[in-house]
Amino acid sequence: MTSLERFDKVLDRPLIPAARICLLLLVILLVVGIATPLWRIQMEAPQYPQGLYMDIYSHALTGGNDGQEITEINTLNHYIGMHRIDRQTLVDLDFMPFLLGGLGLLVLRVAALGNVRALIDLTVLSIYAATFALGRFVYRLYVFGHELDPTAPVKVKGFTPVIIGTKQIANFTTHSYPRVGALLIGLFVLGLAGLVIWHLLTQGVKHMRRLPDE
Repeated sequence: MTSLERFDKVLDRPLIPAARICLLLLVILLVVGIATPLWRIQMEAPQYPQGLYMDIYSHALTGGNDGQEITEINTLNHYIGMHRIDRQTLVDLDFMPFLLGGLGLLVLRVAALGNVRALIDLTVLSIYAATFALGRFVYRLYVFGHELDPTAPVKVKGFTPVIIGTKQIANFTTHSYPRVGALLIGLFVLGLAGLVIWHLLTQGVKHMRRLPDE
């Protein structure tokens, strides 16, 4: 039996109980991540020294002062010609609850019935989904910063708003950083990857050694 055939048999092995329990714990991170804010965008200007902020959830957009600060942020953005930031312009939020909810259901299925191969497939899919969602977020910010109204009162060159950190645009200081939801989803993906590596290095190697050479 070749090494490739041995590895293929390892992939068809059922998950051990400890791995199934870890999957159930990881799905809790995902569920909490869906319900908590993913990202915060904060802005300060001379007329707003205390700052304004908006929080992006997987299903909604909220702001300080019962949402009033989103209106204020859009007022500031209007001076440099940016599009309004609201639920309608952030259409990418529409797919997020379904994407994350679908991943949660797949995790439960793998925990109940899956083998090592299913765990690897789930991990690859989760990495892709997280990368795609982050990429769409970065692209949306790029569009906001480059499709500026040429008739805006304040003229600025096209720019990409800060993704993580702080950036000065005209007389506006903007901050952008992940919040609890994004961190938990990141831990969920890292947890899956770690679970795959742990399962292969412990149970996988042990099983390969037991397989006959012929």
